[in-house]
Amino acid sequence: MDFEDTELYRDITDAAHDTPAWVQHTVETWTEAGILLFVVLFATAWWRARHGTTKAFAIASLAPLATAVAYLCSEVLKSGFTEERPCRAVTDAASSLAACPPPGDWSFPSNHATIAGAAAVTLALVRRTALRLTAPLALLMAFSRVFVGVHYPHDVAAGLALGAVVAFAVVRLCSRPATRLAGAMRAPSAPAAARWFTGPGPRPTQVPSYDLRH
Repeated sequence: MDFEDTELYRDITDAAHDTPAWVQHTVETWTEAGILLFVVLFATAWWRARHGTTKAFAIASLAPLATAVAYLCSEVLKSGFTEERPCRAVTDAASSLAACPPPGDWSFPSNHATIAGAAAVTLALVRRTALRLTAPLALLMAFSRVFVGVHYPHDVAAGLALGAVVAFAVVRLCSRPATRLAGAMRAPSAPAAARWFTGPGPRPTQVPSYDLRH
């Protein structure tokens, strides 16, 4: 593949070396730990959805699965394009802040960006307002991969798009059967473990009582 963003890669990695050490360390930490934050957000969405509608719970349960499918698609594409990492391929570029992945760990598309894009979209499908948090986090994750020198800009752009599209499609295709399954698991006759996992559903609405004697 031949993309014309090598100069942009050089500009970003050069700028990265000019930033204070604490900024470099923060981005290096975030580029890996950010995945764990998305895991925490998945767990939070699932826990809250236990008290939501059956459909909301089904989507919350599908979110990590859809993200995993997007990741697998990214891996398949990597094997097809076999693009070398810029930290080895780009001459005269600043050294990468993170360790350059070994040969055979291809560059296009970015797995981290794919996961971030998928997580951002699926969490927003669970709760629309979550996009205010997940979209910036996904963009920061994608940018960090270029900042530390292990991906080209086009790698992360493609990863974000791939993750978002695949995850959205998986949730759309699977939401109905997942909702039916969640409903069955919430039934009184379902095993206790299943009912605990899915949660009790929405709390009953309190109907105000009126004293009709007056």
